Amino acid sequence: MYQLEYPWLLALLPLPVLVWWLLPPYRQETASVRIPFFGEVARAAGVSPSTGSIVPRMNRAQRILAPVCWALVLLALARPQFIEPPIEKVEPQRDLMLALDLSQSMDTADFRDPSGKVEPRVDAVRQVVAEFVKRRSGDRIGLIAFGDAPYPLVPFTQDHSTVQTMISGILPGIAGPRTALGDALGLAIKMFQASLAPDKVLIVLTDGNDTASKMPPDRAAEIAGRNHIVVHAVGIGDPNATGEDKLDTAALQKIASATGGQYYFGQDQSQLEEIYQTLDRITPVNQKTLSWRPRIELFHYPLGAALLILILYHLSAWLLTSMHGKAGRETAE
Repeated sequence: MYQLEYPWLLALLPLPVLVWWLLPPYRQETASVRIPFFGEVARAAGVSPSTGSIVPRMNRAQRILAPVCWALVLLALARPQFIEPPIEKVEPQRDLMLALDLSQSMDTADFRDPSGKVEPRVDAVRQVVAEFVKRRSGDRIGLIAFGDAPYPLVPFTQDHSTVQTMISGILPGIAGPRTALGDALGLAIKMFQASLAPDKVLIVLTDGNDTASKMPPDRAAEIAGRNHIVVHAVGIGDPNATGEDKLDTAALQKIASATGGQYYFGQDQSQLEEIYQTLDRITPVNQKTLSWRPRIELFHYPLGAALLILILYHLSAWLLTSMHGKAGRETAE
């Protein structure tokens, strides 16, 4: 639509009429008799000349064009604009980091899918986490894989197809055979440092206990809490196993409680799906919609029209004067 930024300026349209009515007319002084011996003639006649003036008269073209130019200039000063349809931008208010344990134990085939078929843990994780990412359309999502050390696979992004592609390609053991849970938390904290999102959530999934970290998991959880990062821990291993394969449930519970998060345990793919559905509910999509309407300035059109009218008027007046002068000279000859 079209609008005027300063429509009140149009109230000045009658200003020239008020000036004409309230102020005295402009008087232009000019010599009434153009003779070189005017002084001698005046003295001989016994009169003393005095100054006078004439009031310039407007011709018909000036009476028409002057109000038109005044209206066009006022219209330009009022800043006419064309307002385009609104443009909306959705700005995420949450950054969500997924940290996946890809140690060699993730290849253990002890998970059952909904049909009852036994499958490796990593296959269940691929399907469930990919579906979780698909539902988080309003969040920026990052991805970390950890084993002997943590590795950033995807920085925070809204390109969820890339995240899903990386998840579909994860393999057990690509990050090493051991589990560096504490270091994975440390890497996530570092990646969150550049985040400006009000909400920061880390979901860490592991099937073992920390056997390779330089930073203790409880220390990393303390730092995450100070940085307002909520950590949800998901365990899928065997709590009754021994050695490196045993799931450290107590450590995961401590990490979650220290940051305001929750701990979940899943024994098969159905339970894992329920866990991520629960996480989806307790961390609803948080986003802000920004809207603005682009404006195209149009003041140059009325201003240009006023200038064009003035140029054409003065050009035509000059041509008419030139033609009259030429005709006068030809008559005199």
